[in-house]
Order: sequence, then C-alpha cells, then structure tokens
Amino acid sequence: MQEQPTYPSFVEFFVYWLKLGFISFGGPAGQISMMHQELVEKRRWISEHRFLHALNYTMVLPGPEAQQLATYIGWLMFGVRGGIVAGVLFVLPSLFILSALTWVYLTYGDVSAVSGILYGIKPAVTAIVLFAAYRIGSKALSNNILRAIAVVAFIAIYALKVPFPYIVLSAALIGYLGSQFSPSTFTTGAHHGAGEVGYGPALIDDNTPIPDYAKFKWSRLVGFAVVGVAIGVATMSLLSDPVLHDMGEFFTKAAMVTFGGAYAVLPYIYQGGVDQYAWLTSTQMMDGLALGETTPGPLIMVVAFVGFVGAWTKEIFGPDALLLAGFAGASVATLFTFLPSFLFIFLGGPGVEATRGDLKFSAPLSAVTAAVVGVIINLAIFFAKNVLWPNGSDLDLIATFIGVAAFIALFRFKISIMSVIAACAVIGLTLTVLV
Repeated sequence: MQEQPTYPSFVEFFVYWLKLGFISFGGPAGQISMMHQELVEKRRWISEHRFLHALNYTMVLPGPEAQQLATYIGWLMFGVRGGIVAGVLFVLPSLFILSALTWVYLTYGDVSAVSGILYGIKPAVTAIVLFAAYRIGSKALSNNILRAIAVVAFIAIYALKVPFPYIVLSAALIGYLGSQFSPSTFTTGAHHGAGEVGYGPALIDDNTPIPDYAKFKWSRLVGFAVVGVAIGVATMSLLSDPVLHDMGEFFTKAAMVTFGGAYAVLPYIYQGGVDQYAWLTSTQMMDGLALGETTPGPLIMVVAFVGFVGAWTKEIFGPDALLLAGFAGASVATLFTFLPSFLFIFLGGPGVEATRGDLKFSAPLSAVTAAVVGVIINLAIFFAKNVLWPNGSDLDLIATFIGVAAFIALFRFKISIMSVIAACAVIGLTLTVLV
C-alpha cells in the first residue's frame, strides 16, 4: 500500500504552477492532461474523483476551463491565496511570452524560429490531446450509458456542428433525468475505485473533509462579489485612455460569452477587434491566432495579442512609447478576460464542494464529463487534420512521424508531457535551421 503523500510547502506549490505556466501547450485538453498526470497520478495532491468533480464544474462555466481548474485546485489546497497563485501563474508566463513575440512580429515581421518550434510542437499537441481523451475517458466512461453520451457528443459536435454549450446543457439534463431512473449509473464516486488503488491515497482524497475556507458562507459570498466587482470598477476608472477603456469593457463582455473554449468566442473577438474598433487587421488577427497556438497558456490568450496590437496601432502613449503602449493593452485585455474566472471559482466553489455527494448535482456533472470526452476526441481530429494534412490533400510525413512518436512516448513509455513537448520543439527548430 502506498504511503500518504506529504503536503507541499507553499514554495513548492508556487514553483509547480510557475513551471506549468511555461509548458502548458495543447489547449485545454492538453493542459488538463498535464495537470491530471502530475497532480492526480504523480504527486497525488488531489484524488481522481475530486479532480473530475472540479473539472465538471469548470466545464459548465464561461471562460478557459483549464485555468479555472487550476484556480479551483489551488483554492482547495491553500485557500484564496492558492487559487490566485495557481490561476495567475497559469497565464502570466503566456502574457510575457506572447507580448515579446508580438513586439518581434510588429517590429521585424519575422518569427521563423517560432514557426519552426511550432512545427514540432503541433504534432505533439495532437498526440497529447488524443492521450488526454484516453486518460480521462478510461476513468470517466465507466459504463455503457456514459460511453454512449460520449459517442453522441462526438457526433453532435463533429458531424452536426452543434455548439458546445448546447452539448453541455443536454448532457447535464440527461444526467439529471437519468439519475432518477438509474442512480448508480451516474454515481461518480462508485466508479473510481480501481484508479484510486493504482494512484494511492491523495492529500485531498474522496473523503477528505472540506476545509473551513472552502465551506459556504453568505458573508464570504458577498465579500468575494464586492471585492471582485470593486477591482474591475476601480481598474476601469483608472483607464483614462479611451482605447484602453474600450478594451476593458469589450474583453469583460467577451469573458462572459466564452462558452465552448477559445474557438467558439474567436468570431466575437474578431468582430470587435477588426470590424468594430479597428484595433488590428484581419491578417493580423490570423497571425495572432498562430502566435497564440505557439505559446503556453490558454488559447484565449490571443486577447493579449489583440490588446497589444490595438494599443500599439493607436499609439495611445505617443509614437515614442509603442512597446509600453502594447504591453499596457495586452495587460488590460488579459486582466478583464480572466477576472471573471476567479470570481466564478471563489463564488461557486463552496457550493460545488457542499453538493459533491448530492446525486441531483453530481449526476449532471458526471454526464458532462462523458460528453467532454467526445468533444476532446473531436478536438484531436481537428488538430490532426490541420497539422498532418496542412494543404488539405498531401499528408505531411514528417509531422505524422513526430505525432506518432510523441503518442508512443506518452502511452507506451510513460514519458512526461513536458519532456515530449521539449523534444518535439527541438526537432521542429532543428528542421527549420537545416531546411
């Protein structure tokens, strides 16, 4: 029997999330897979059941689910300071990296080295997303009903192009109604015994009591709401420049409609950034999406690119302070995009923890997890089609080889995701230099 893991110091906790912030490639599926492998399987900071319960909640929220999951786990472990550290460090490296790359892009227009790294990373990301579907599916799809929900969700999003929010709501409704007729089908805790034996006891285990700071209190709920809104209003009042003020308002609205991940909200950002405010051109928007995919952190971090280019283009601090203007725009876009995410966790987390054993709340979330497996498989196919067949017809044999090798490394040899990404990035960069 494995021993109980020791609780990490806050410094060790801080270092982990900082490191993850620098290597969290692969969009939400890849990032969730990284957290699962490290936090559930290796470090055993949180149990499989508690991890999936938190994931279920973040899936029904607007905003980047992987960043919200990081915030939730950090909050469970160290309270508000833990949630803030995990959530902020998940996106902060991406803000600085993307700002630096945007400056290079606007100044020199050449990011060939980045393109080379991206060439190697993209097939690895495809393998990581496919691996994530396997890892989460092997735990969450514990019976044929849940497997059927995953299959129907995949067909709905892949073949029928049903929007992600409708899939989530439909799955939740099926879970709620299904639990009335077959409660055991949607009782998540009953299906993870094998996984727990394999991973061993966790710091936050299935039966670990809810810490006092995670218990629901009306005073706490009101306090978080007041502080969160005050931060947003106070920051907005300090934005005297009309461009930054418009960005604050626009990206707050965008944060509220980001159901279904970044790809679902990109048309809204495109319409506002290109057509409504003319912060950037359509070509720049596409280049920004490519840069966003090269950097760690949530893909929604493309908002930092939009903010940087918009403030740079409008010369909000004059023609001699373009870099400062760009970083200010990127920072404002990032702050107002992610501030609601922290509020959703700190406001809703205590309620989610309190209802963890209540079937009428947990059953819909179990069904949502099953549907998400189907959505992740769709994402893997989307990546594969764009990476392995970049021209729509000819198979890229080198990219295919990198992707297959990455999957074998993850699945057969249990090599860490971080190591696989690093190796594939080096391969891509080397190929660019040689060719």
